[in-house]
Amino acid sequence: MSSWFRRKEKGIQTSTEEKKDTPKGLWYKSPTGKIIESEDLAENFWVSPEDDYHVRIGSKEYFQILFDDNNFKELDPNLSSKDPLKFEDTKKYSDRLKQAEKKTGLKDAVRTAVGKSMGKDLVIACMDFSFIGGSMGSVVGEKIARAIDYSIKKKLPFVMISKSGGARMMEAALSLMQLAKTSAMLAQLAEAKLPYISLCTDPTTGGTTASYAMLGDINIAEPGALIGFAGPRVVKEATGKDLPPDFQTSEFVLEHGFLDFIVHRRDLKRKINLYLDLVLNQPIRNEVES
Repeated sequence: MSSWFRRKEKGIQTSTEEKKDTPKGLWYKSPTGKIIESEDLAENFWVSPEDDYHVRIGSKEYFQILFDDNNFKELDPNLSSKDPLKFEDTKKYSDRLKQAEKKTGLKDAVRTAVGKSMGKDLVIACMDFSFIGGSMGSVVGEKIARAIDYSIKKKLPFVMISKSGGARMMEAALSLMQLAKTSAMLAQLAEAKLPYISLCTDPTTGGTTASYAMLGDINIAEPGALIGFAGPRVVKEATGKDLPPDFQTSEFVLEHGFLDFIVHRRDLKRKINLYLDLVLNQPIRNEVES
């Protein structure tokens, strides 16, 4: 090899072991281009302070926000999906499940837990979009149904946090059956005169919207969340018409009567407990109790 391509003097060099890459995750850039340190973002309830953009978060973060001191007992933590239909498309469903579990550390697209929120026991089911798009399959439906059953047996309020792309196509009719199962369990919860608050976050779509997400005694949502059955592109293609501004945002849905309130994430814990106290005709709790 020609000496032209050889370095004659090494000069000052840093060994590979001593080189440090820029740590990942230190900064977050919102869709509007605002940049915030990840640590500051977490302290601000994962909301960008400059543009108020609500970053997508999962059950870990919502449990941290809603449960006192992040103390809770997870319900049915080991339920996991099978592949009864032996579904194959571009990839085996069983392989996708393994990959999603390894990537997220989750067993499926929902976690359920019981703990104290502002001093009183509360059951919460929260979906995780990171697990196959928060899709609803047999395990999601079963865990939600069991959580509602737990609420009935323990006489506790129930909160559902939805974040889903809809029914899980890889489970076909088995997934669609969960709409009826969860809705039937919510009917039993109502018969037991226990309150149910549904929180719609970005996105809440498909079979989730067509079942438990819209069946709350009080339906609330975070600002700017996408809420609907079919997505805007599908609706536009089906109707052949241009859609109104902010179509299917939580603000649009509120204006058209499908939501009761929009709640900023920093107020979520206080507002949910306020609504529960009102429904249960109990004395209103103060924030200091949280």
